[in-house]
Amino acid sequence: MKPFLIKLALNNVILEDEFKLAVQEFKTIEIIPELDQQKADLTVFELESESDLDRIQSYIANTENTEVFLLSGNSDPQILIKAIRMGVNEFLPLPLKPDMIKDAILRFVERQKKKKRRAFKTSGQVISVVGSKGGVGTTTIAVNLAVTIAQAEEELSVALLDMNTLFGEIPMLLNISPKYHWGDIMKNMDRLDDFFLSNILSEHSSGVHVLPSPRYLNNSPVPASSAMDVLLDLMAVRYDYIIVDLGQSLNETALKILQRSELVQIVTIQSLPCLSNTNRLIKSFMDFSSVPKETIDIVLNRYLKKGMVTLGNAQEGVGKKISWIIPNDYGTTMSAINSGQPLSQVAPRSKIVESFNDYVEKLLPRDKKEKKKWKWF
Repeated sequence: MKPFLIKLALNNVILEDEFKLAVQEFKTIEIIPELDQQKADLTVFELESESDLDRIQSYIANTENTEVFLLSGNSDPQILIKAIRMGVNEFLPLPLKPDMIKDAILRFVERQKKKKRRAFKTSGQVISVVGSKGGVGTTTIAVNLAVTIAQAEEELSVALLDMNTLFGEIPMLLNISPKYHWGDIMKNMDRLDDFFLSNILSEHSSGVHVLPSPRYLNNSPVPASSAMDVLLDLMAVRYDYIIVDLGQSLNETALKILQRSELVQIVTIQSLPCLSNTNRLIKSFMDFSSVPKETIDIVLNRYLKKGMVTLGNAQEGVGKKISWIIPNDYGTTMSAINSGQPLSQVAPRSKIVESFNDYVEKLLPRDKKEKKKWKWF
């Protein structure tokens, strides 16, 4: 991958050296001279006086698709507000701290990767499904969401990735017996390409391609966040939608997937502990994973209209509007789970299936005339 170019528009040589030293471990960036004619992806300025803001504002106005970092020892709130309104992406206070620089660069790289993925029409959307606690139906929702999307349009290709680190249930819910899992990919990252991936994933009759988690305690390596980046890049070229069942995983790899996600679904139920957890998850995702609040959907599962916790109470508890309400249908859901079939096959006219269809109809773009993706046999 071509490195991201960074220009340092700094008069202070010491600051320049400190910045270079802090980012030297990043292989995905390259620092170029300020006078270099190449267009930078990021320019770093030092704010020595308030008058410098005019120069920086002029630069932002005349430069497209370039991020701006601002270094300053002046923490006046009015100056910060003005800088943000101008379009400054990151503000780093002086004296510089290496960890703060690294965190800012990580956020910059992730934003740039998302921008590049959006530029390619073939880039698939990553949808992560996370449980507010165990037993709220996260896997059931991930499986049936993937199947519903695949059935909605023949042109859409869908992958389902199980990131429950052990004993994932996706194969059981789809009544398939995969020969491989993501542990096999982690052991063979040097072989990972289109052909290798096509032989690892299992196809369900609905058209969904499944990458399960390990079924046994077999010393499979835990997927590293860097390896997951490579895997998702490859899958995003081949699939329109990648549904990721994260379960309750909140490790480094899970946080990387959340950063890569165009949509994050947090599954909750009408329970005060679940709603409280959901509220904390929203704040945690925003603070620690830089997940924008607008990309988070709250899914209220097993909804009972006459439940002790009302819909209004639930929305107040999570601090965000609930995007998807799935009615409680224990009989249909358990029948689907125990038979290893999607809900749409067990009870196609049920309210719960209607809920999935309605949500997917809103989720899919209105213009569905995109070129059909190549699918593996």
